[in-house]
Amino acid sequence: MHKLLDKIFNFLYPLFRDWGMSRSFASYTSLIFNIAIMLALAYAIYYIAKFVLVTLTAIFAQRTKTKFDDYLINNKTTKYTAYLIPFFFIYKAVPVILDRYEYWEAVFGKIVGVYIVLISLWIIRTIFNALRDYLKNKPEYSDKPIDSFVQVIMIVLWIFGVALIVSTLFGMKRGELLTILGTLSAIIILIFRDTILGFVSSVQVAINDMVRIGDWITMDKFGADGDVIEINLTTVKVRNFDNTITTIPTYALSSDSFQNWRGMQNSQGRRIKRHVLIKSSSIRFLNDEDLHQMKKIQLITSYIESRQAEIEKYNDLRGIDKSLAINGRNMTNLGLFRKYIIQYLVNTPSLNKDMHIICRQLQSTAHGVPLEIYVFSSDKRWANYEYIMADIFDHVMASVGYFDLEIFELPSNIVTLDK
Repeated sequence: MHKLLDKIFNFLYPLFRDWGMSRSFASYTSLIFNIAIMLALAYAIYYIAKFVLVTLTAIFAQRTKTKFDDYLINNKTTKYTAYLIPFFFIYKAVPVILDRYEYWEAVFGKIVGVYIVLISLWIIRTIFNALRDYLKNKPEYSDKPIDSFVQVIMIVLWIFGVALIVSTLFGMKRGELLTILGTLSAIIILIFRDTILGFVSSVQVAINDMVRIGDWITMDKFGADGDVIEINLTTVKVRNFDNTITTIPTYALSSDSFQNWRGMQNSQGRRIKRHVLIKSSSIRFLNDEDLHQMKKIQLITSYIESRQAEIEKYNDLRGIDKSLAINGRNMTNLGLFRKYIIQYLVNTPSLNKDMHIICRQLQSTAHGVPLEIYVFSSDKRWANYEYIMADIFDHVMASVGYFDLEIFELPSNIVTLDK
């Protein structure tokens, strides 16, 4: 190739000398023409290389089953590769053209060398970006922090690239440069603190499977409540349910607490855990007339009959004086209401019957007796889940009156005192 370049760029100077030009004028004139020829050839090589590479890549992409080559095209890998080829030509041509100008030969040679390093790193970046896009569309990798690993690799490559550029520009040996970088490691760590912390956190997140792309997480400290859409070295992006985007530092996932709802989404149901406050003064024993009336409630008819027979047998065997309701065993309106709620929940088709179905009484408070429902909705979609929960408690609050119970609520009337 050197002989070919020598023929292309060294024929003008003798020609100009034959025309009677002075050495200096012939030298500068041939230099100008050679630079113009070099740029024209580099431009032609670029377009030829671009046409060949793009065409071959397109043909190859159509004939292959894998989509990786499609992502290479989308990330313009062939376009940037076409930039590299003419600069290799320029890198070889500069020493021939500037043979009589040693200083400028060294300067332009370094500049072209630096550009080749930069464009090479950019081509590698597009290849890794294509690999990232390809893996993200694979089910087994779609929820992994691929961006973080790509960024780490590129940081390492950029460090080596910068070291190569500095050694090229200043003529330093690689060993000397690495020694200087070693002494400056503290500054480098300080500059890239968030990046290093993010990388460590990304590794922890990946190894411990703490967060995946697509997980629903809640992190009150940052106001995040939505789906994870991106995990990279420095940030985790969460699309909240109001379509706003919250950005969380990656290292915060390993240093702060957050709630991941993946377990719920992967389970067979979504938990409903809510209570109503029953007014304590409305709780009482039930007499025969009350029980006769409540037998009309079909869900608990058989329960009342069997329970009433059991209690009467117990009281008769022990000669219990039933002139007072407190004596012996009795049913209460709250206890019967709990049983009704259980039967109602068991017959609700939207609940998962293979998981807990509990209606329990909690510790009494100044506002009444909490009656808690603890069940699991079969439908885990948010809107449907809210509808199911609301439907259950609509029924519960509407049913309270049939058991002569009252739900506690603060007075709605505001009393004003006259001065």
